[in-house]
Amino acid sequence: MSARCQVLGTVPGFGHTVSHSHVRTKRRFDPNIQKKRYWVPSLGRNVTLRVSAKGIKTIDRRGIDVVVAQILARGEKV
Repeated sequence: MSARCQVLGTVPGFGHTVSHSHVRTKRRFDPNIQKKRYWVPSLGRNVTLRVSAKGIKTIDRRGIDVVVAQILARGEKV
């Protein structure tokens, strides 16, 4: 599975690890992806989402119904 948030669409970033001698090697910054289960009253069932920590905070602010409606409007399966 890809390291992608279903709510925000956050994807990995890329950069360098810089050692003490200043040698640079490529590295990947993955988002903090969690598998979280939510009860969605509008659908009448539980949904499991792969969300980042920031995505969880977004769901807390906007509400799960609004977020799931936006995911479904994009054409993603929930």
